[in-house]
Amino acid sequence: MVAGEVKSALGLELSNSSLGPWWPGRRGPRWRGQLASLWALLQQEEYVYFSLLQDLSPHVLPVLGSCGHFYAVEFLAAGSPHHRALFPLDQVPGAPGGGQAKAISDIALSFLDMVNHFDSDFSHRLHLCDIKPENFAIRSDFTVVAIDVDMAFFEPKMREILEQNCTDDEDCNFFDCFSRCDLRVNKCGAQRVNNNLQVICDKIFRHWFSAPLKSSAVSFQLQLQLQEAVQECADPEVPSGNTRRDAPSVFWKLRRLLQATLRELQEAEK
Repeated sequence: MVAGEVKSALGLELSNSSLGPWWPGRRGPRWRGQLASLWALLQQEEYVYFSLLQDLSPHVLPVLGSCGHFYAVEFLAAGSPHHRALFPLDQVPGAPGGGQAKAISDIALSFLDMVNHFDSDFSHRLHLCDIKPENFAIRSDFTVVAIDVDMAFFEPKMREILEQNCTDDEDCNFFDCFSRCDLRVNKCGAQRVNNNLQVICDKIFRHWFSAPLKSSAVSFQLQLQLQEAVQECADPEVPSGNTRRDAPSVFWKLRRLLQATLRELQEAEK
């Protein structure tokens, strides 16, 4: 029954040996109560995600404990469009200026690490369909953490969601996850045509890198290259109307430019 709930919530087939985080342990005087608590927790998809991924990813909130249907996670301040830098950086040493520019570069690199992690390190790709500052937080070391995963789906569930009836491409948009309408059969394709990186570039990186960084320590040429790379990343279309096939090269270009930005900022501090 536990495996069935996980399959229903996440679209994943898990073996009995993978169910350890949810199993209440040996039978005892409190076993029936533990079982009732477990069942109440399993009805909450976010709990299932957090408890499944907490030992596999630094970009997911760890579950600290539970009591009945309540569960506790690490407390972190969420991002917000009301913050000038999208995340609370007021306490960053040297901000605004070089300190804030360095923090933003560190956070951007952590977003790239999260994208690579969610694309490559699980048995199925993890799609984020509601990307906005409010759904992420940062730790003191600038690690990005997904704190709201109500709209996160592994590949099998994503395909199931996208494959709907349609009359045009607009019918195939599920929040930030897009598909295309096959007008021959009036059915959305099961394959997502954009990706997590494109949406993060569009909704978060553009905010940081569409204008010059608030630091004279970063060369104008490097800032311009970074702006162009973010624009290239955020645009999911090419003239032929197909999705970009060079997403990995854009990823590595962004990573190289952000690392170069950090080096220039660190040199300026010496």
